[in-house]
Amino acid sequence: MTEQNNEDNNNSPVPAPEKHMGDELDAASKSLSEALRISFIILKVIMIVLIVAFLASGFETVGSEEQAIVLRFGKIRGAGEKRLLGPGAHWILPYPIDEIVKIPVKTQVNLSIDSFWYFQTQSEMLAGKQRPVRPDKPLNPLRDGYCITRSEMRTGTVSANTGSDGSDYNIVHTKWQLTYQIDDPERFFKNVYIEDFKPGDIYFDVITKSITPLLKNMFEGSVVTTMVNYTIDEAISSRGRIPKHVKRLLQEKLDKIESGIKIVSVQLIKSECPPQVKIAFEASTMASQRSETEVTSARTYAENTLNEAGGPVAFELLKGKKSVSELSEQEQDLLWSQLAGTAREKIAEARSYRARVVETAKANADYLERLLPEYRQRPELVIQKIYLDAIEHILSNADEKFVIQTTKGAKGTQIRALLNRDPSLKLKKSNERSEQENQETAIR
Repeated sequence: MTEQNNEDNNNSPVPAPEKHMGDELDAASKSLSEALRISFIILKVIMIVLIVAFLASGFETVGSEEQAIVLRFGKIRGAGEKRLLGPGAHWILPYPIDEIVKIPVKTQVNLSIDSFWYFQTQSEMLAGKQRPVRPDKPLNPLRDGYCITRSEMRTGTVSANTGSDGSDYNIVHTKWQLTYQIDDPERFFKNVYIEDFKPGDIYFDVITKSITPLLKNMFEGSVVTTMVNYTIDEAISSRGRIPKHVKRLLQEKLDKIESGIKIVSVQLIKSECPPQVKIAFEASTMASQRSETEVTSARTYAENTLNEAGGPVAFELLKGKKSVSELSEQEQDLLWSQLAGTAREKIAEARSYRARVVETAKANADYLERLLPEYRQRPELVIQKIYLDAIEHILSNADEKFVIQTTKGAKGTQIRALLNRDPSLKLKKSNERSEQENQETAIR
């Protein structure tokens, strides 16, 4: 039995040598340690890359037509000139610490205002054509835009039928174009509401869209306030003074709210009376222009005539007077002494004629006084001598002389003698007649 057991023990398998647990733990630790070391290295690289990317995200570029404001936790950073960043590259602390707001300060924006124009369809606006208006179709104030112009007080009494005071209010359709730009970025950012822009939106477009309602509202109020200071004729013809007035009022409103917006220009593109009364208005305008032209021509003719007749001094003295008789003696003396032109010539001729008449009268009086003694002694001889002197004077000044001798009897013949026949007399008379006709034509 014992031998059998020994044989069984000799035939049983020999167990494998046991491994040490410490060796297995060392290999695992080494692998884990290596993996952790590599992971930490990768993590450090990733963190460094993220930090570099985070810091690099703080670089911002401001365009040539922009200025930027830096917000640090929502408040404007910096003081004085440092509050604004000019064109170029700048670095700020990345978001959410700092945030940059770029505002276009040199870009001019054109805004068309059609609020005061009559209604037009989209196709009519594109074609630039005016829809024919029926005379019986009234203005629709809910659809058509317009402005009210200043009243024109007519001279005269109150109308008996309407009881009105004669005031004439008119309406006018106008088209405008407003050009503006942002002048003060800080005031603009603080006081003007701008909608939040979404990713992909252009900030300039968001600004323009946000402030357009504000500008249109203020502009319309300025236009209404301005137009009531002008008549319908001034509203249609004055393309310079009215836009300046509107620009001044609009800029005052924007400065009052400290908007930081500057109005570059205001243009009155079109101004028309309502189409329903356009024909009548044009006829009235033409009549007014024709009347003004005639009045101006009449005044010019009167001034020229007066200046030619008496000179500028006479015009000043007679200005506002009906006649010379209304002037004082001192004014009349000054007038006569300083007259020029035709009046001076006429006065000189009249004075010369008066002197000749006076001298002639004196000479004739002296002559008659010398003849008086002779006349008392021999009156017939003196009268005959005077008669012969008169005939001699007349014949000496006559161009043609006819001597007619009549024979006795009813059927007697006449003997006529033509003396001093001058061939140039006929031409001379023809020239005198032509000059007289030209003078009459010029007077007419």
